[in-house]
This record gives sequence, C-alpha cells and structure tokens, in this order.
Amino acid sequence: MPADEKRILEMDHYEHGVVLNALNEYRNDVLAEGRTTDLIDEVLLKAIDAPTKKEKRRRSRGEDR
Repeated sequence: MPADEKRILEMDHYEHGVVLNALNEYRNDVLAEGRTTDLIDEVLLKAIDAPTKKEKRRRSRGEDR
C-alpha cells in the first residue's frame, strides 16, 4: 500500500468506543511487555481526533427551504 493512500472508516459512537478501547488495551499489553508503543500511540490519537461526519438530511419534494 502506498504511503499516501488513506483509509476512511465510518462507524457509530459505540463502534468508535470499541476501537478506542481495543487500541488502548493493546497499548497496555505492549507496555507491559516493555516494547515501544509509538505506532499504537499515533493510531490511537488519530482515532481519538477523527472528525465526525454529519448525515445529510434529504428533503421531501413539498418541503420549503
């Protein structure tokens, strides 16, 4: 995969929490083994700071602006 290729995941609030929890638990396991967590920290921060996407509301035909 090229370095400039990005992946976009859409998840709800619950799924986002599960991902954050899993990354944090994995980070704690790696720390307990005495290994470096630099990459995990980077991914965890990206997941925490990920922007939200507001869903667009479709208007019905008769609805005024």
